[in-house]
Amino acid sequence: MGRSGQPLYNRSVSTGGPDLFVVCKSCGSEVSPYITECPYCGNRLRKRAPKLDRNGRVAERLGRRQSAQLTRIRRGEIPGIRHDAHPYATVALVILGFAGLLLLRTPAVTLRQVAVEGPLGSHVWRILTSPFVYGPNNTGYAFVALSAIALYGTLMERRNGSFAVVALFLLGSVAGIALTPEVSNQLALGAAGGALALLVAWALPDLLALRAQREIEGDLLGTGVIAALLLLMPLAVTDASWLCDGSGVLGGLLIGYPLARLHPV
Repeated sequence: MGRSGQPLYNRSVSTGGPDLFVVCKSCGSEVSPYITECPYCGNRLRKRAPKLDRNGRVAERLGRRQSAQLTRIRRGEIPGIRHDAHPYATVALVILGFAGLLLLRTPAVTLRQVAVEGPLGSHVWRILTSPFVYGPNNTGYAFVALSAIALYGTLMERRNGSFAVVALFLLGSVAGIALTPEVSNQLALGAAGGALALLVAWALPDLLALRAQREIEGDLLGTGVIAALLLLMPLAVTDASWLCDGSGVLGGLLIGYPLARLHPV
């Protein structure tokens, strides 16, 4: 009996022939090395039949094999697939947008208390709240903008991290809303600019790859349709601003181009 508790193999050393027998550790009987259970007492000798070499001899080493050590799988991770970071910043932006959409459906807050309309004066802070609110008749606008933020924000955050998503959103939406009172007295609200900034920044690496005649995996056709919806939103919604659209595209280019060079597809 070996130290590992496995049955001992009796080899024909002089002839170099196959193993003659093994000794059952339960009853001590000599049995064939090619069976898995002792025929006398039924004791399990091994989990499976041994592998044989070309000469009919047992090719396995005695003792227990070391099993491969795998790293512990993290929560939500699928074996064999790289774990992606959670898009916390994107989720926060979408939740704030939904909260602003629902808040204005209550009598607690009015649109002109949180949105930008005319000169800011001492209410400069409204440029930070206006991207997260939508008028009572702007549910469709909110759906398109928040859906685009959820999609392209998640893609950008997994590629470039949370800071890039927040910077793109602020530059795309806040800058356009801050400039709107300088041009007109119309309401400026919603996050079309932020959504466009995220969309443009995500699409830039694929556009650069196409220019270099490389294959891409991104859906630029669907992205173009969503971009057209966002860009033409001021035609259907009076509270959407052309300046917000322009700042969104410009912000996506300013931040997205360096990121595309650092992380090409």
